[in-house]
Amino acid sequence: MSLWNTLDQQIHRAAFWATVIALATGVIQFFLPLDVPGGFEATTPERVAWLTANSGLFILGWVNQIAVMIALSGIFAGIAWQIAGTHPLRAILAATLVALASMAFFINKFMAVWTIPRLADAIATKSPASEMAEILLPILNVSFPFSLYTSLDYLGFWLYSLFALLVARPLLSGATAAKVAGAMLGAFGLLFHGLVISIAFGAIANAEIEAYVAGLFIPLFAVMIAALFLFRRASTSSDQVA
Repeated sequence: MSLWNTLDQQIHRAAFWATVIALATGVIQFFLPLDVPGGFEATTPERVAWLTANSGLFILGWVNQIAVMIALSGIFAGIAWQIAGTHPLRAILAATLVALASMAFFINKFMAVWTIPRLADAIATKSPASEMAEILLPILNVSFPFSLYTSLDYLGFWLYSLFALLVARPLLSGATAAKVAGAMLGAFGLLFHGLVISIAFGAIANAEIEAYVAGLFIPLFAVMIAALFLFRRASTSSDQVA
């Protein structure tokens, strides 16, 4: 087996299992909280009380989110590899965008796991750092679309959407699974940019942004289903070539 075929096979297998993990952790996320119920309207005292009482579940929810993000980035990296043979420059740019998006997501999700529970604890216990914590906790509010936290989150999704627009067209010339993935990625990229333009022109209220962003996970879920067949088929083909 040549080095190239070995690498190709391993990348496809890794992308296949990344897809499995993304789907599994995505289902798990439905059962884990990411913020106080009614997070957009919740006051800081309500958020502190909830975080103090549910710190373990909150941290577990965001650790699971990190797993979802890593797996989804693995899927996208595998898709970039898929088009590398015919569109090498697009593949390099796409992989770079995935890496940048992953870094943006790592920063804010680590703050959710580490910083936010510590801030809530400092406020609840009236520690010497409580005054600083009372300032920082609203800035890192995970439900406000204009907080520092969600700004990094949406930056990651914007980079994902640029990746999606780069790889969509090359995928459309592939097999059925690739075509489905390409069409759904193209839809995600266009819809996300449409959402950004609508927000910029005031067509969508701040309280509604999260719901619109959540709707964009529908095409991403379709991409994951298509990726199961795409990477499984490609991995099998690599075995046969080897």
